[in-house]
Amino acid sequence: MESHNPDARDALSADALLARATRLSRYARHLVEGAPGFLPLDARVAHPFSADEMRALLAADPGHDEDALKRALRLLRKRVMLRLIARDLGGLAPLGEVLATTTTLAEVTVSHALARLDEWLAARHGSPVGAASGAGQQLHVLGMGKLGGAELNVSSDVDLVFAYSEEGETRGPRPISNHEYFTLLGRRLIGALSEITADGYVFRVDMRLRPYGDGGPLVASFDALEIYFITQGREWERYAWIKARAITGNREAELMELVRPFVYRRHLDYAAIAALRDLHGQIRHEVERRDLFDNIKLGPGGIREIEFIAQVFQLIRGGHDPELRKRPTLDVLPLLAQRNLLPAAAARELMETYRFLRNLEHRLQYLDDRQTHALPQPEADRALIAEAMGFGGYDRLAAALEAHRAGVTRHFEEIFAPSPAGEHALAPLWQENPDSEKSVAALAALGYRRPGEIEGRLRSMRSGVRYREMPAASQARLDQLVPLAIEAAAAGRDPDATLVRMLALLDSVSRRGSYLALLLEYPQALSRLAAMMGASPWVAQYLTSRPILLDELLDARTLYAAPQWPAAARQLRAQVDEAAGDTEKRMDVLRHFKHAQTMRLIAQDLSGALPLETLSDHLSDLACVVLEEVLRVAWPARQARRETPRFAVIAYGKLGGKELGYASDLDLVFLYDEPAPEAAENYARFAQRINNWLTSVTSAGVLYQTDLRLRPDGAGGLLVSPLESFREYQSKHAWPWEHQALTRARFVAGDRDIGAAFERLRVEILRRKRDLATLRRDIVAMRQKLRDGHPNRTPLFDLKHDRGGLIDVEFVVQYLVLGHAHAHEALTGNIGNLALLKLAARLGLTSEDRAQAAHDAYRRFRRLQHGLRLQGEPYARVDPAAVTDSRRAVVELWDTVMSDA
Repeated sequence: MESHNPDARDALSADALLARATRLSRYARHLVEGAPGFLPLDARVAHPFSADEMRALLAADPGHDEDALKRALRLLRKRVMLRLIARDLGGLAPLGEVLATTTTLAEVTVSHALARLDEWLAARHGSPVGAASGAGQQLHVLGMGKLGGAELNVSSDVDLVFAYSEEGETRGPRPISNHEYFTLLGRRLIGALSEITADGYVFRVDMRLRPYGDGGPLVASFDALEIYFITQGREWERYAWIKARAITGNREAELMELVRPFVYRRHLDYAAIAALRDLHGQIRHEVERRDLFDNIKLGPGGIREIEFIAQVFQLIRGGHDPELRKRPTLDVLPLLAQRNLLPAAAARELMETYRFLRNLEHRLQYLDDRQTHALPQPEADRALIAEAMGFGGYDRLAAALEAHRAGVTRHFEEIFAPSPAGEHALAPLWQENPDSEKSVAALAALGYRRPGEIEGRLRSMRSGVRYREMPAASQARLDQLVPLAIEAAAAGRDPDATLVRMLALLDSVSRRGSYLALLLEYPQALSRLAAMMGASPWVAQYLTSRPILLDELLDARTLYAAPQWPAAARQLRAQVDEAAGDTEKRMDVLRHFKHAQTMRLIAQDLSGALPLETLSDHLSDLACVVLEEVLRVAWPARQARRETPRFAVIAYGKLGGKELGYASDLDLVFLYDEPAPEAAENYARFAQRINNWLTSVTSAGVLYQTDLRLRPDGAGGLLVSPLESFREYQSKHAWPWEHQALTRARFVAGDRDIGAAFERLRVEILRRKRDLATLRRDIVAMRQKLRDGHPNRTPLFDLKHDRGGLIDVEFVVQYLVLGHAHAHEALTGNIGNLALLKLAARLGLTSEDRAQAAHDAYRRFRRLQHGLRLQGEPYARVDPAAVTDSRRAVVELWDTVMSDA
């Protein structure tokens, strides 16, 4: 079976490697024939050419003028290229080595030449100094394209940009401005690298990616570069700057921080799809004009299309996900699969094809050291390329190449599929239309129940100030979107309400072209949006106030996948760590994470895929993940002189009982266990900081509202309690209702030893033997107090507070736990009200029939309550006739269990 993996050959001797290289590469043969004793392949061929070895060769031939420098640089390239060609064609060098060696050669030669030229130029004019800082200045050489991405091909140009940090002038015998100095230095560097001498060249230099291209100054100050990005930078330049990397200079971090906001938008940037599609269209046009279909870089299914696939996701999401800012294409593609932005199989196929094409590219260039990407025409050259690629003949190579390119084209077109051409059939309903009656009739025919109102709303939105002041590009996108929204809303059960909600969202994001672009590029997201907004006004408001969540609607695999909380926690930690040093950004990361996870649960909830109990479990787990991360980032380890706090978060109420809803508060109690005298003050501040991280309003909203009144002595007590003080309070001073609350309390974050100690204390308290009559009296009194605090003056039944409602079931369960746990330890388990009620029946504490009926009623009430909240109802109240049997079941349970009260 033939091999077409050029990296998989058996190692050959140095002589055999040289013989193979000179047979398959005319350039290698030229090197050997041109200097037969000068370029030996010795035992070092067994190892890649390292940066240290390159520097050592240059140091051994320092030279004292530019001619000597040029000769040393060119000789180094010959040495490096001969060994690299021999290793690659001999199967010793994988693709990664080839790319790394060529990139290293560029970095070493640029750095060495710049240092020598700078030294000689400074001797004449003095060293450049910043006028503002008084600090010495250096030329920053930015590697663009494949040099920046550390994936340079073997006969590549190097795309460079020159920048310096400050204006000023040199201090020397013949002072000149910094701009003049670095312009002279840049020109000499270009000549040292690209001038063709008797020894050849090092790299051809392309400076066209600098600000203003060929018509702009050769060098730019940091300030000038930033101004250019803000005022003149074009969309295609963002693509060009993705791989930008400073390879010389002492202020690299400052320079790259200046570049970052130009390339990566703060929010998800779906406008990048259209921009890259347009750029690709220009390339395709040029390919057609110049008949470059066989070009493996620019032609269909070529290297550039794979790079575009990687880079479009970088441009869209790189501002939001720093991991996606990696430069090498082969590093980005696996990340896209990990984040479900590409199917794993597609990412693997693209990576395999990328390696195949890059290996083929190198073998084409090895022939004559030409920067070519075209397949050769002479039969002899085709045979050489096929052999170098490990194929038994050119036809087989061509067939494999065609298969690879077809796969790339398929994936590319799936991602960059053009928006539907032509005007939508419903466009007249949005456009200025004097015939309102015709529009109303068309809306009625689509199923709208109040077509006149809808027509008026559309007309009002289109004639409004916001629409008129929108940029032309955003207007065009909205003009395309509204007819699609009309169509999508008409497919639902309540078209009128759905469209009104969708128009409110479109109006709110109309100044943010990226969100409009998202919905245009992904019609399936618009359909999901319509379905979700039609199902719930609360969800519609949730999305409208957080449009960044529209991104969650793109991929059904992610949207409807069951949560994997350990993996999600790791992802959250990585994202928070990326924002180290920026508290507000870290707060926003936490909020975006919580909202995104909530959005996925909402989608699954509305689709009917999640039972309410499972949804509550997931929402509770989400809160625990967030709390754990908040504790980690809020702890001032350095000031407290302790790496991790001896501190625990105890959850009560809905979170404690794992019955959390979308908008539930968190009932929390904070405990610590540290004897140091300063511990009380340290942990009090820590608790305040935690609460601030949870409740502060940022641009991303709020994490959670909290209720801290369940701590010992309530709102008047200490914010955080020592574990022993909490033990004493619960043992000697707690009110009966506080022991009721313990039935639904659990450790959720922080120090696990303290959490275990709390759980032991909780069980101990719950298992105390109590006088049942006194316990019933106390619980009935508390129940009456709650009922008095929530009067219902409507004829409707309040599912939570009225007699026969949810709280009655919860209080009965709490009575059974507190009254009988001394004899039945299983009742202390925090397993939820429904499970505890069934357990009590199995233990004979109430009849199984009555417990089952109340169990079913409790589940029904919670579902009704949940549904009403999704509909935006302020109170969970229903027609009492609709729940007569369920209410009766709860009343009977209450009366039976609490009958002696």
